[in-house]
Amino acid sequence: MNTQQTTLAELAATRPAAARIFFKHGLDFCCRGRRPLAEACRDKGLDPEAILREVERAEPSADDVAAWSEKPLAALVGHILARYHDRLREDLPILVAMAAKVEMRHAEKATTPFGLADHLRAMQAAAFDHLEKEERVVFPHVLSGNGASLAAAIQCLEQEHTDHGTNLAHTRELTGNLVPPPEACATWRALYSGLESLERDLMEHIHLENNVLFPRVLCA
Repeated sequence: MNTQQTTLAELAATRPAAARIFFKHGLDFCCRGRRPLAEACRDKGLDPEAILREVERAEPSADDVAAWSEKPLAALVGHILARYHDRLREDLPILVAMAAKVEMRHAEKATTPFGLADHLRAMQAAAFDHLEKEERVVFPHVLSGNGASLAAAIQCLEQEHTDHGTNLAHTRELTGNLVPPPEACATWRALYSGLESLERDLMEHIHLENNVLFPRVLCA
């Protein structure tokens, strides 16, 4: 395989463990997934051949996103709704509440992630508005076979996906890369663990739409 040409998105869509390995090494396979593996690894100081070997050696998992690349569009849309939309609506309000609690209870500590609750509230508002657009406009057209008319709407959604990626990066800035300090309480540690799960879910979600669903819809 030519790592100078094969993109992160291609690998994540076709190799069962690729998305998991990329997330582990901090490689953005969703918003910036259309970059060659070698280029992305170079920016991170990683060996692309070593990453590729790790992808090839990893055991497949039932949760691997690549399994959805060949599924019918209706099944893929249903999976996105149940696995990502529903979970995002459930998890984000909980994380906002946890962040507010940590900021209030640990206001005297320099390591407290001040501003995180407000950031997550803004992130929640943007994400929920985005989900509404997909559910009310885009997905019904896809399921009715009119997806080819959605070029402008999909371009808008992809820009919003990029904004979501920027929000995830800012979350890491506010939290010291999601590493809780030694004095962190149980809620604080659970918050950072939840934010890491949120980041993984959003990256998988965006990848499935940007690099699997949308290209198939526009080529239909």
